[in-house]
Amino acid sequence: MRLGYFTMPLHPLERDTTETLHEDRQTIIYADQLGFYDAFVGEHLTDKAENVTNSLMFLATLLPETRQIKLGSGTSNLSHSHPTLIASQAAMFDHLAKGRFIFGISPGALASDAEALGILDQDRNKMFAEAIDVILAIWQGEPPYDIDLADNRFKVSTRQTQIPEIGRGVLMKPYQKPLPEIVGTVVAPHSKGVIAMGQRDFHPMSANFLLPHWLNSHWDNYVQGKNLAGQKARNTDWRVARTIFVADDSATAQRYGRSDPRSPYRYYYRQMLTKMMISKRHVIFKKHVDEDDSHVTLDRLLDELVICGTVNQVVDQILALREQVGDFGEIVYAGMDLVEPALGRRSMELMAHQVMPRVNEALRLGAETNAVAAA
Repeated sequence: MRLGYFTMPLHPLERDTTETLHEDRQTIIYADQLGFYDAFVGEHLTDKAENVTNSLMFLATLLPETRQIKLGSGTSNLSHSHPTLIASQAAMFDHLAKGRFIFGISPGALASDAEALGILDQDRNKMFAEAIDVILAIWQGEPPYDIDLADNRFKVSTRQTQIPEIGRGVLMKPYQKPLPEIVGTVVAPHSKGVIAMGQRDFHPMSANFLLPHWLNSHWDNYVQGKNLAGQKARNTDWRVARTIFVADDSATAQRYGRSDPRSPYRYYYRQMLTKMMISKRHVIFKKHVDEDDSHVTLDRLLDELVICGTVNQVVDQILALREQVGDFGEIVYAGMDLVEPALGRRSMELMAHQVMPRVNEALRLGAETNAVAAA
């Protein structure tokens, strides 16, 4: 099982923007040093708490200061820009990263972003589907492109202005061949979008703030999509993000991870609960769709969504999660505001150097035992 990193980010409103941007950069640099496989960064235009406005621009600043970690847009919001622009920028980033790039995509869910862009009344899921079709057509096509897909508002051609002998009219292709890995973050239980991801060989990342019992619905739909494409789904392609805090002792884990009023985990889920309630998307916090809203409390979210404890306790919780939802290829550690930086960095260190080796050793031993039993 690989170890990844994801940050929205989500910071207290009173914190200085310059300071938090620097903090988030330093955290990913540290993740690289610890051996994390990849790191995803979200983007929003109009959220003061989630203050990365362009994930590719942010990630570009990390290229000279990281060595091995793959850097993923988490996500590029495809309804926000013309697909020609996104295709060109993502392709250039892939070249700058020499292949250390994962193209994370989504429609862009924040209503205030859509309002600011004048697309609040548009079907952003349809815009997303149209945009990714055009991006792939650009990357897989040749000048002058003449992309004019049915029921798609985006048309792309350089026929009238191309000058092949001087290279004019050519859109950049990615460094990775044939394409970078494409990852979609999945939030909604039973998301139909995951079926389409399976059909197109995009890879799902289940959100960290989704209750564990909904996770199987993502994998089941992904398998359905792969079956429709005549392909076999690979568990290694499924990322499951979780909210994790590892400490040297249980008391610190419970304080910083849950009970302290200043806990970044408590702040995170207070914000997420408010946001989801306002947007009527809080079903993700329910045990079943008809559960009464009064049952969805902050303390319950912390109990059910924060994997928290000592190394041994966190190992046990991750193995229990895998037993519940089945095999997956990567657990993605969700980044938090660093209220106490030393504890935040220590948690990442323990996760990388102690938790994951023990998890993978347990999985190896389990696989060997199963193989012997089946022989």
